[in-house]
Parts: sequence; structure tokens; C-alpha cells
Amino acid sequence: MKAIVCDGEVLSHLHPSTVEAYLQATGWHELNRVPDKVSVWTQGTFPQDKLKIYVPVDQEFDDYPRRMYELMETLEKAEQRSQLDIISELITAVPNIQIQGTVLQIHTPNADQLSGKIVIFGIVIDKLRKIQTELFNHDYILAIKAYQERLPIVCRGDLIKEDSGFVLKNPHDLVLE
Repeated sequence: MKAIVCDGEVLSHLHPSTVEAYLQATGWHELNRVPDKVSVWTQGTFPQDKLKIYVPVDQEFDDYPRRMYELMETLEKAEQRSQLDIISELITAVPNIQIQGTVLQIHTPNADQLSGKIVIFGIVIDKLRKIQTELFNHDYILAIKAYQERLPIVCRGDLIKEDSGFVLKNPHDLVLE
């Protein structure tokens, strides 16, 4: 079975510059560019008229998620990799995403307020990953309980990729499952 990425919310947050940097790093070459509209890429191992990637350069286009979906289909074919593997390298930020997982670590709490950093082992684009975040007050207490009792948690926030890891900014709505 082949997994495809069709979540318009996720696809709409792929940044064109990140996609173009990925293409360049993986052997694709820019063939043409229509300013403020699209860049056209091809790979040296394919004849120019056989396999092209069209990268929309403006995320405000109404059909931007659809164009990114088509881009993912082409990359999957060219790289012989799943779309999930590819998109996990392209995701840099997803606002207000729901994260489900377990509390893997609790760092020493802050001395001046009821808060602290934690590490969640959660699902991001269908893969288990370590996600760092900082919780405050009641959410921090719930995280400690989840850690001690090995209970799964669910929370929402803005997921940001930093270096090779993920950080959940503005965490909220944390609940134990």
C-alpha cells in the first residue's frame, strides 16, 4: 500500500523556498521561472520533456495545496520514496496542529514559576518523533502525571522544525487520554 499526502492544510504550509532548496540539494535543476508565479525544475537523469516539477512561488494561490500535491506525486515517482518520507523533509512549520504522544522527558522545572520543558514522543506526519515544548501551570502538572503514569497525551500548538528536531510553540488544550 502506498501512502499519499492529500491534507490540504499540511500541503499549504510547504514553503516554496524550502521546496526549491530541497530540489536543488537532490539533483534537480531550475529550467525556467515565471516571476511571482512558478518555477520549473527538471532532473539530469530524465529527459526534459518527461519529468518536470512545477513549484508555485506564491502560497496565496487558491490552488496552492493542489499544486503541492502534484509536486509530491512527481517526487514520489522520481525518487522511488514514499510521499511521507519526502514531506517529512519539507515540513518546516504547521500552525495549530494536534499532537498525540507520550511524555518522554521532563526537564528540571523553572524555579520562579510552575513551568518546565518537556519532550513528547509523538506522531508528526505519520512518524514517531521527539517534540520539545514548554508547559505552564495546569498543563505542566498534567504532563508530570502523564509521565509518571505513562498516560498518552494530546495537545495543540504550532509545530516548528528546528535543525533536525521539532518544537511545539504555543501549546494548549493538553489532555490526558
